[in-house]
Amino acid sequence: MGDESEWIKLPIDQKCEHKLWKARLNGYEEAVKLFQRIEDEKSPEWGKYLGLIKKFVTDSNAIAQLKGLEAALSFVGNAHVAGKTAGEVVSGVVTKVFNQPKARAKELGTEICLMYMEIEKAEVVQDELLKGLDNKNPKIVVACLEALRKALSEFGSKIVTLKPVVKALPKQFESREKAVRDEAKQLAVEIYRWIRDALRPPLQNINSVQLKELEEEWVKLPSSAPKQSRFLRSQQDLKAKFQQQSAQGGGESDGDDEAETVAAVDPYELLEAVEILAKMPKDFYDKIEAKKWQERKEALEAIETLTKNPKLENGDYGDLVRALKKVVGKDANVMLVALAAKCLAALASGLRKKFGTYAGQVAPTILEKFKEKKPQVVQALQEAIDAIFLTTTLQNLSEDVLSVMDNKNPSIKQQASLFLARSFRHCTQATLPKSILKPFCAALLKQVNDSAPEVRDAAFEALGTAMKVVGEKAVNPFLADLDKLKLDKVNRSAAARRKSVLCPSIFFILIFLQASSGPPKKGKAAAAGGGKAKKTSDNKEVIETELSPEASEELASRVLPASCLQQLDSSNWKERLASMEEFQRAVETMDKVEMPCQALVRMLAKKPGWKETNFQVMQMKLRVVTLIAQRGQFSKTSASVVLDGLVDKVGDVKCGGNAKEGLTAIGEACSLPWTAEQVVSMVFAQKNPKNQAESLNWLANAMKEFGFAGINVKGFINNVKTALGATNPAIRTAAIALLGVMHLYMGAPLRIFFEDEKPALLAQIDAEIEKMKGQSPPAPVRFTRKAGADEDGDEGEEQDEDGGGGAGHDIMDLLPRTDISEKITCDLVSKIDDKNWKIRKEGLDEVAAVISEAKFITSNIGDLSLSLKGRLGDSNKMLVQQTLTILQQLAIAMGPGLKHHVKSLGIPVITVMGDIKPNLRMAALTTVQAWVEQTGMKDWLEGEDLSEELKKENPFLRQEVLSWLAEKLPTLRTVPVDLMLCVPPLYACLEDRNGDVRKKAQDALPTFMMHLGFEKMSKAAGKLKPASKDQVLAMLEKARAVMPAKPAAPAKAGGGKGSAETSRAPSGSCEQSKTAKKGAAGKKPPAKGAKDEEDKTGPIFVLIPNAKEQRIKEEKQLKILKWNFMTPRDEYLEQLKTQMSTCFAKWLQDELFHFDFQRHVKAIGVMIERLESESDATISCLDLILKWFTLRFFDTNTTVLMKVLEYLKLLFTMLNRENYHLTEYEANSFVPYLILKVGESKDVVRKDVRAILTMLCKVHPASKVFPFLMEGTKSKNSKQRAECLEELGCLIEGYGMNVCQPTPAKSLKEIAIHIGDRDTSVRNAALNTVVAVYNACGDQVYKLIGNLSEKDMSMLEERIKRSAKKTAAAPSKPSATERPQREHPPNPNGTFLRKPAQEDPNKLNESSHPSIPKEFQLDLDMIEMDQSRVCEMPDLVQHKLDELLEPIMIPEPKMHSVSPHFDDLHNSTSSTINYVISQVASGDINTSIQALAQIDEVLRQEDKAEVMSGHIDQFLIATFMQLRLIYSTHMADDRLDKKDIIKLYSCIIGNMLSLFSMESLAREASMGVLKDLMHGVITLMLDSRVEDIEDGQQLIRSVNLLVIRVLEKSDQTNMISALLVLLQDSLVTTAGPPTFSELVMKCLWRMIRFLPETIDTINLDRILLDVHNFMKVFPKEKLKQLKSDVPHRTLKTLLHTLCKLTGPKILDHLSMIENRSESELEAHLRRVVKHSGNLSGLKSDRGTEKTGLYTVRSDKIGSKENTKEGLTELYEFKQKYSDADLEPFLKYTSQFFQSYVERGLRMIESEREGKARIQTSTGTTVIPQHSVDSSLSSNNEELKPAVYYERLKILRQRQGLENTSRCCRTGLGGGGGEDDPQQQRPAISSLLSSKPPVASSTDMLHSKLSQLKESREMYQQEHNNAHSHSPTHGHTRSASPAANLDDLKKRLERIKSNRQ
Repeated sequence: MGDESEWIKLPIDQKCEHKLWKARLNGYEEAVKLFQRIEDEKSPEWGKYLGLIKKFVTDSNAIAQLKGLEAALSFVGNAHVAGKTAGEVVSGVVTKVFNQPKARAKELGTEICLMYMEIEKAEVVQDELLKGLDNKNPKIVVACLEALRKALSEFGSKIVTLKPVVKALPKQFESREKAVRDEAKQLAVEIYRWIRDALRPPLQNINSVQLKELEEEWVKLPSSAPKQSRFLRSQQDLKAKFQQQSAQGGGESDGDDEAETVAAVDPYELLEAVEILAKMPKDFYDKIEAKKWQERKEALEAIETLTKNPKLENGDYGDLVRALKKVVGKDANVMLVALAAKCLAALASGLRKKFGTYAGQVAPTILEKFKEKKPQVVQALQEAIDAIFLTTTLQNLSEDVLSVMDNKNPSIKQQASLFLARSFRHCTQATLPKSILKPFCAALLKQVNDSAPEVRDAAFEALGTAMKVVGEKAVNPFLADLDKLKLDKVNRSAAARRKSVLCPSIFFILIFLQASSGPPKKGKAAAAGGGKAKKTSDNKEVIETELSPEASEELASRVLPASCLQQLDSSNWKERLASMEEFQRAVETMDKVEMPCQALVRMLAKKPGWKETNFQVMQMKLRVVTLIAQRGQFSKTSASVVLDGLVDKVGDVKCGGNAKEGLTAIGEACSLPWTAEQVVSMVFAQKNPKNQAESLNWLANAMKEFGFAGINVKGFINNVKTALGATNPAIRTAAIALLGVMHLYMGAPLRIFFEDEKPALLAQIDAEIEKMKGQSPPAPVRFTRKAGADEDGDEGEEQDEDGGGGAGHDIMDLLPRTDISEKITCDLVSKIDDKNWKIRKEGLDEVAAVISEAKFITSNIGDLSLSLKGRLGDSNKMLVQQTLTILQQLAIAMGPGLKHHVKSLGIPVITVMGDIKPNLRMAALTTVQAWVEQTGMKDWLEGEDLSEELKKENPFLRQEVLSWLAEKLPTLRTVPVDLMLCVPPLYACLEDRNGDVRKKAQDALPTFMMHLGFEKMSKAAGKLKPASKDQVLAMLEKARAVMPAKPAAPAKAGGGKGSAETSRAPSGSCEQSKTAKKGAAGKKPPAKGAKDEEDKTGPIFVLIPNAKEQRIKEEKQLKILKWNFMTPRDEYLEQLKTQMSTCFAKWLQDELFHFDFQRHVKAIGVMIERLESESDATISCLDLILKWFTLRFFDTNTTVLMKVLEYLKLLFTMLNRENYHLTEYEANSFVPYLILKVGESKDVVRKDVRAILTMLCKVHPASKVFPFLMEGTKSKNSKQRAECLEELGCLIEGYGMNVCQPTPAKSLKEIAIHIGDRDTSVRNAALNTVVAVYNACGDQVYKLIGNLSEKDMSMLEERIKRSAKKTAAAPSKPSATERPQREHPPNPNGTFLRKPAQEDPNKLNESSHPSIPKEFQLDLDMIEMDQSRVCEMPDLVQHKLDELLEPIMIPEPKMHSVSPHFDDLHNSTSSTINYVISQVASGDINTSIQALAQIDEVLRQEDKAEVMSGHIDQFLIATFMQLRLIYSTHMADDRLDKKDIIKLYSCIIGNMLSLFSMESLAREASMGVLKDLMHGVITLMLDSRVEDIEDGQQLIRSVNLLVIRVLEKSDQTNMISALLVLLQDSLVTTAGPPTFSELVMKCLWRMIRFLPETIDTINLDRILLDVHNFMKVFPKEKLKQLKSDVPHRTLKTLLHTLCKLTGPKILDHLSMIENRSESELEAHLRRVVKHSGNLSGLKSDRGTEKTGLYTVRSDKIGSKENTKEGLTELYEFKQKYSDADLEPFLKYTSQFFQSYVERGLRMIESEREGKARIQTSTGTTVIPQHSVDSSLSSNNEELKPAVYYERLKILRQRQGLENTSRCCRTGLGGGGGEDDPQQQRPAISSLLSSKPPVASSTDMLHSKLSQLKESREMYQQEHNNAHSHSPTHGHTRSASPAANLDDLKKRLERIKSNRQ
């Protein structure tokens, strides 16, 4: 008791981690209660347990661990913060729970894993479980596999990522533990449920026995698609929707869902991509060009072998594709052409969409090559073009296809049409719009009149396929000129296509819905409520979401007595029985609408539920279920609640009858197919044989009662096979009885599925089938209530029509069929086509075996049809006979699908009827008869094929065909019109020399006449010769007398007439409603005319929500024409009218589309008037307005055009004011046409268009306008080209190089082409644009523009020199009006004011610092010359200029006043954030605090914090710039209140803490920024001045917290890299405090402690590269020479930890180190991981000396104090080692640094030669303020600061803030004063490392700070009336301040006098 008293009073969290297990147990128990009590999931109480949950699950005491698992499960399910613990807890579960012997522990562990998945941590859980599969303990592996299986079963394949699971699966099948293999097998079965055959390829290599077992298990799976049963927290809406759809879909939706699920996982995605480019033979390109075809063949075979991999790694396949294309197009050896085509097909299949870029290159060549007639070549080309089509779109290939449609070669035309037909099958209405379809239809219409029959047939097939895909309504307008005969052919082809593409997964439903029904037009119902029932079911099926237990109780309590609910779970069975009796009475009296079915059945399932032990109570429960299902609106959701219980009791002796009644009632409520499928799947999941047998008996009886409609035949056949294999005889007996019932409906084909059964069993099946012979299926007596309840009057009629409920003429379609196309391999086809007859026979035997094995097959037989067709003409008659036998076999196996092969295989069989051997003719006739039984006669009579056969003068053929026709034609009620084509050959047969032929023709004549009529046939005889005509007409008269009557229509059952009348009723009502509407509409116009004027006063635009989004969606889906044309066509106008009609006032639309241009002007005037008042509606219709204006750009009327431009200027002004941004859809529809007018001949138009383009950049990103202008430069109009080039120059000048899209290099090459243009204005514009680029990026422009001719290059160099001279002679003095266009927006994709309107000159005086030079200086020259603004200048007189000469105080540094046009510049969210961030670095404390407060407000709101994404680096740069400003300026300024400084520090730290509490934002911080940030905060921590201030200590503590937060939340790779570089810099620079490097190392030690958790997330390659660079600067010997050994130990610890965590694999992460052999790091790592082998020696001493010396020099060059010294030493180094080459060291540094070093060396050389002045290259340079180790960036890291630095450098140069002499003085002279801002830069670390540099983030804002310091320095000089500190300043100021003011005074006086 003493011990217990110690812990009993402890808090719960302390108990949970107590050392006594009893204390922990008690703590866990109390924790469970606590977790259940806390209602708020975001309560702070949860936070106490974050670190304890892992201990809950890993408790060492088994008893306590069980309770701990319960507590952990409760925590995960209820706590908002639980997700943070997912990784460690699941890891603990895997290692410490899954190995426990107690099953309960494993169950809880698995449930915890699933709960984590439910709270959105599926990836973490899955990763940990997959790690568990590598555990050595088989128990853990089994548990992990089971957990994965349960997760997949419940959450589905969309939540559980299957690719890594499938990848890990084969290894588990190889385990020595049987339990592991068994569980792996179960997991594989579960995966197969979700992805079906996609699982087969990854598992092909497992043990064959295991694979066979899997196949057997897979066959047993139900065919219905699995459904997600458990949902994530974020999927609750989806859950409700899913339940609703599930309730609605019924049996039909199951099939759809299955198809969708199967399609969701592509086997391709589960495969590993193979890299083949590196494996190609090195001599491939030589061999492929060899003269010997054998060598070319070798090269192609090597490629064919490589491309057989089903998935290929992406790469540059351009050369390979071109080589293969050349072989296809030009090689004379057709065998090689076929081989190359196969390679192309394999490439396209392996690369898929990645091959799309090559599709346009290859397609034309393949299409042209179709002139080859060899089947093998044609087949290979077809495969290639089909594979290529799948990688691109039909629109992309349309031009290539259309170009060959007019080819003279019929084979090319035929194959092109067939390709279109195949392609159309892959299309939908959305992907085959009218714009694409129209040209194809036009080309195909030409081909239907072609002389070659194969071309005509192919064209008909293509048109028919198109009609099937998009519908007759879409295609018929293009077929207007087609005669009826050919139009019928197209329709028949469409019908054939329609039948051939039925979805396999729902075929059995669709067919049964039509089974035994009348003609489609009558709309009769199928058996058991077929078609009509389906329709009604769709409309009336009850949809119900799943209710919670609480909701169920509440609903039930409203309709049930309270005593009933209380006694439901009573322990006394009598009370429970009484409760059920009350329950039953309540249900019997309850109203159908008010009955809460789901709530009631959930009450029945309440404990004890279906485990009820008293049979009387159970019987009552089952009766109540039946009542609820019969009387209420019973849904599938409700059924799912009770089915399990009913199935469990169906075999019970006492309760089985009631259970079956319940199942039947549910079948009536929810349809039998659905109910039966659920029952069978549930019962076969059990092991109770009695239940299984009775369930099958119930199903057999239910089929008789409901009929067979909708039953999933395939699923039940599989289940019956399972039952037949059962050991229990009762199950086998029930299964055989069920087969007997199914035979009633399916007939003989049913037995085929069971031919493989044992003879004894097969005999029993035959006996049962024999019993059923002669019986007809009974009429259904039960119906799905929702389908039939409302149409009782039609039920009897439906039964009669059905003829007994289920069996129809196309019942064969119900049979599950096998696709054998994969078995028809190329090898098999080649065997059939072999020259050796024995091999051909062997191939035919294999085909027969394949068909026999499959039993029932689909119509897809691959290339078999061509091969069999060839064998029908074989010289070996034995093989012809065998082929005919195979075709008969094919007829039985394929069934109705045989229709697709009538033309390709059926007609060739007719040809065999002409064989000389009677046995072959007889076999051919038998084959034709077998085919006709399956296909009917229609397909045989269509087309010209039959008539072509009759034209052959073969007496045997004519006899047999005419005899066959004479037999078949009388049985047909209708025939195709193509039968008329057989009449001329028939007449020829009447006069044949062979008497038997003449006799057969005379016999057939009446049968032709019965369908064609006497008139038609006599008219056809008119074309005969006179002698023949008389003879034929006489025969026609005789035939007329004996012409048989057409067979009558099938007799209909009673009530048919009534049904027909019923079916017509709706149409009549529709007509009445239409008439009513028409009448109403007829009355409307007069009323409207009376109020015409009033209507015009209403709104002109109608605001329809989401209308624009819908239009965008339709265009994306290609449902409407894309607004893209050279000149507007009528269809575009009509489309626009249709779209406008819904949202434009009728009268306005009439005006807009009036033929009189004056009406257009009037309409635009009204639109201008309403622009402000209807701005919202205008924006909603903006896309339509802009489209209409594009039409006006094609008008020639200047008045309309000027009015249009006027409106557009006002429109874009309004859009800018409303902060609206054009969508891509709107811009693409408008901007290209606006650019057309930029080349207008009239200046006034061009001026307005340029103004609109300027405004456009405010509402659409400039980077997206750039491509449109680039496209405009391709115009034939020279004015347009010149104007577009000028605009491009302005964009580059205003936005920098990032505006160039897609890449600067590509854009510049296209621009540079125009330098050689014939037109002078174009040349000048191009030169000016390139000069603008030169100003932006310097000499790099020469690389970007590529190769130019000598003449063009000389012109460009001359222009650059001239522009440079202008810049040097007169630094730019932009006025306030020009300044905005030269400012750089922070984001080139943001909007920006490029060419603003003129500002008010009065605003020129608003600058807060008028004496700051350059940037805010008045352009007096311009003012003096300007005589147009007399009225605007008097304000200037008010200034007293004398005051300027008085001494002034140095002002406090403040931000410049905000430009009045700020809102124009920053009118978007992004721009606003950019502006606020720029204020953070303000020199004014209050301004900075306000900005920080605004950002803090954003960061504290989780829903708004995401807007900061993309601005993190920018914000951090501004922040540490402010820290640096405080450290160097504010802290030293005694005039500032230190409390304000502390307040500013607090704001900064608060912002940082908020930012780094959000991991998603914190991880955006780049390495360079983190380095500078850590430098800033560590410097702050070491600032002794802060400690002396009040609250300084508290501030330091906050900084400590911030450092920890930054280390934890930042990207770990970037953080470690930053600290390594910072440590390197601190050790190189001795100027800083020694404790600085110690703090950096402490941070590194903390990061090292994080490594075990973060090792999987960091980029080891980058870390090791940074360590390598560190060791280059500080080799081991140098590191040991330091005063402290801590850096050496830190580095060793880091490397040791990395090695420990990764093992030998760490050596694989040295890929970024170029010279690994010279790396000290690799040697060290090898020692650590104990690898043997000596590494190669170091470089020679001389090389080492050079490298070391150069590294030291480069450090000094980058140092602010020693840059001159470094350059001097580098110069001397070069002198000493004349053979030294700096290029390897410089090539990875920035272009700017290279130029700086080169110039510095040249200047030192000039100085030493005695030159007086130093001349630098054109352009102004700035020494980089900070440079970080270039290795800090991986190749993928975005160099944002460098981009901004380059922009700021150019801006400063243009504004005159820097010039050459100053740069030279500052950078090289070293003569600047101490206050020179250039001398205050921090140290520069190694710039000469081995990777591209990452510019320091401080580059971006340095110029701002530098400018501020310059202004202060200038004030100080004026105050002291002093000149520059040293002679080197002479270039900076040309005159004293007093002299400048005198000059200013005089000039202003002169301006004043001029104005007067």
